[in-house]
Amino acid sequence: MPVRIAIAEDKFYLAQSLKEKLSFFKDFDLRLIAENGQILVEKIREQPHVDLILMDIEMPVLNGIEATAIVKDEFPHVKIIMLTVFDDDLHIFNAIQAGADGYLLKETPPEALKTGIEETLAGGAAMTPAIAMRTLKLLRNPDAVTHLDKQEEIQLSQREIEVLEQLEKGLSYTKIAENLVVSPSTVRKHIENIYKKLQVHNKLEAVKKARNNNLI
Repeated sequence: MPVRIAIAEDKFYLAQSLKEKLSFFKDFDLRLIAENGQILVEKIREQPHVDLILMDIEMPVLNGIEATAIVKDEFPHVKIIMLTVFDDDLHIFNAIQAGADGYLLKETPPEALKTGIEETLAGGAAMTPAIAMRTLKLLRNPDAVTHLDKQEEIQLSQREIEVLEQLEKGLSYTKIAENLVVSPSTVRKHIENIYKKLQVHNKLEAVKKARNNNLI
């Protein structure tokens, strides 16, 4: 029997793009498209024979996270994958709290979307590797969760994050340079940039602020 799917997406062209992706696979039966969470909930109540919802987050009237909580309360068997452009920690955490079964980005190609749907229906959790890593960091550092709505927009490069992770372990500049195959002066420069971006003055403050902002 085909998988019965609903889409909640307020932008028409994105809903059509999703519809097109699903049309590549004969195992998928698109039952309905709703332009906001309220309409989705009403339609699901009218025809509850849906297996999975692809849910946008930012929608008018009722957003995707609110709609997820309602659907999960009334129809717990329905699987929900958040499909969004947002991969920040607050959206991920709120979606998981609401009961989402997976979290993928809208640019996910058709084959990866198909795999994610199948994994979710089989009891797994569809997530891109980057989102899975951020989710793990949230689980490992529950204190950061309480600060999510206060998190600052701090942009660190991948190399700066690697240096921070080494600093967190208490390693010397020389050892960090050795591990990352760079010179000690390069490590020093990275650390200067990290302190500047985090607006801190020492290693302890840098590590603490990075943890609170879920950077490491």
